[in-house]
This record gives sequence, C-alpha cells and structure tokens, in this order.
Amino acid sequence: MNAKPPVAAARRLGAYYAASFLIIGIKAPFWPVWLTGRGMGPREIAALFAAAIWLNVVTAPAIGALADRFDRRRTAMIALAGVAILGYAGFWNAYGFWALLGLTLVTATAQTALMPLGDSITLAAVRQHGLDYGRVRVWGSVSFIVAAMASGAVLAGAATVSQGGTAVLLLVLASACVLFLACIAAPALPREAAGRPHWPLFGAMARDRRFWLFVVTAAALQASHQLYYGFGTLYWRSLGLSDAVIGCLWAEGVVAEIVLFWLGSRLLARLGPLGLMAAGGAAGVLRWGLAGLLPGLLPAAALQLLHALTFGATHLGAMNFLSRTVPPGAAASAQALYSGTSAGIGSGIVMLGAGALYADYGGRAYLFMALLSALGLLGVARLARAEPASW
Repeated sequence: MNAKPPVAAARRLGAYYAASFLIIGIKAPFWPVWLTGRGMGPREIAALFAAAIWLNVVTAPAIGALADRFDRRRTAMIALAGVAILGYAGFWNAYGFWALLGLTLVTATAQTALMPLGDSITLAAVRQHGLDYGRVRVWGSVSFIVAAMASGAVLAGAATVSQGGTAVLLLVLASACVLFLACIAAPALPREAAGRPHWPLFGAMARDRRFWLFVVTAAALQASHQLYYGFGTLYWRSLGLSDAVIGCLWAEGVVAEIVLFWLGSRLLARLGPLGLMAAGGAAGVLRWGLAGLLPGLLPAAALQLLHALTFGATHLGAMNFLSRTVPPGAAASAQALYSGTSAGIGSGIVMLGAGALYADYGGRAYLFMALLSALGLLGVARLARAEPASW
C-alpha cells in the first residue's frame, strides 16, 4: 500500500460523487412535485418509483457482472451516463402514466447501475491506496446540499407551477450532462483489483447466508427512508412549509451526513461496520417514530439531524462491511448484487406501500418506517453473532 493516497484519484472520484448527487439533490426533494404537475397522485408516484426500483433488482447485478467480466467498469459508467441524458431529455414531452413509466425505467436503470460501479472503483482504491471512503463520498453530500437548496429557491421563485416544473427538469438534464463528463474523467480501476472476477469466490459469496443476512438487514435500514424520499416534501408542504424552507430541511439532513462521513474513519475504528449500522437502526426508530407525531418546523429540523446516522452511519457501515468481506475480483458484481437486491426488493416493496400508507395516514405513516428500522436493528444483532465465511 502506498504511504500517501493518490490525490488525483481522490479528487476525480470526489468529482464523480458530486456529479452523481447533483441529480439526486434535485430529484429527491422535488421530482414528486414535478410528477404531481404532470397529473400523478400519491399512488401513481409510488408506483413509478417502485417499478424502477424493482427493475434494478435484475439490471444492476447484470450490468455489474458484465463490467467485471470484461473489465470495463469506467466504460460502462460512461455509457450509462449517456443513456441517462437521453432519457431525461425524453421527459420534456412525456405525459400520462405509461409514458412517464417507460422513461422512469430507462433513467433509473442507468443512474442506479452507475452507483455500484463507481463504488467498486472507490473501494478498490480504498483497499490498494488507503483512501478514506467517507472523505471521498462526502463530496456527493456537499453537492446534494447545493442542488437541494438551489432547486428549492428556483421553485420558490417560479411564477407558476408549470414554470417550476420546467426549471426542475432543466436542472436535472443539465446535471446529467455534468455526470457524463465526470464519468469520462473517473480514474481507471487500480491494477491490483482489475481482471476477471474469480467466479468460484463470487459463487461462494452468493451462497453465504451471512452475506444475505447482511443484505436483508441493510435493506430494512435503508428502506425505512422511502416514505421520506417519496413523500417528505409533499408532507411538509401539507404543513404549510415553503419550498425554500423544505429545500433547507433536506440540506440540513445532508449537512449532518457530511459531518458523519468526515469523521467516519474514527467512528469506524471505534464501532466497526456493524456498530455503525446498529447506530443507524437505533436512530431510525427515534427519527421515524417521532416524525409524524411532532409536526412543525422545529421538530422537523431537529429530527433531520438524525439523517447522519439513519443514512450516513448505515451506508458507511455497509460499504466497509463489503470492502472487508468481498473478493476484489468480484467487487462490481457483489456491489451491484447488494445494491440491486437490497435497494431493489426492499425499497421497491416499501415504496409501493408508502404511497398507499401516505394516502391513508399522512404523516402518521412514518410509524411504519420506525418498525423497519427496528427490524434492521435486530438484523444487525444476528449478523454480529453469525460466523464469518472463509472464502
């Protein structure tokens, strides 16, 4: 391992995460608003999100396996970013559920498959050169803040709903172009981790019960955010909060996440990957348990701070668990398998249910998300007692 991490690679990887989260920072808080402007209700919005998530159960692992097989992870990233640009451009004249569904599947597949490929390159650099994953990934969080606040200000300044929706779509399309350039500039896979995947090792991982217990646990912890991701903005709007304030609330949660990522190496040394995931589960029980019971700006602002743990600690713990247990030659395949299965099946089911729950219960539906966090916490406890695989 080199004594000093390669600064150029860290900067380019940081730029990649920043570009990726420009799109997410616009879409997460305000894409449901854009869809509402196209005539979609809560159930239709949930169905669009859920369909895209479920498709990625198949597409993300398949794309990751192909990228590993042909040793073309960066090439795959560039191609996927190009597809995303074309897909978002297609939204311009798309109306009706089925047209929106088709384009949602295209763009979500391209963008979702990109993330595990980028993570696999970053984790390879972590193993070989000692990069601090949290301090590379943190630039995605910084970018999310800028995007969320800027798009909130744009919507607040729009004279009509139609103008606001047009501005959101333009911002997403411009961000997709930035992501395409960032993928071109991304560093190549470090040589020690390159090469064809070791299929016997990958097969052993796929048969390992502890790996699948990890996947189910991480799925429960991350899926607890689906009501927030899909309907958080609409719920805050129902409480009378302005779009500018809502953008600041989203940004606040990510500021807390940034602090967690920046201090992540210290916390990881003390708690380990599973300790971080347990902290995320405990915080989720508190955050979601109170979110619908304490409406108003001050409670929302206080609870947003827990995003540092519910998402940040959980994600950092999961990434380091994979980095320590997955063979390097199967890194992209494993990353995509984890992402597609965990985020796909878990979040897809929960997102579909979240639409119905929000339509029927409003903010009280957050209590169901608290139950998911509790299940994830139990999963971490079982995972800590499970025997590690010897690959």
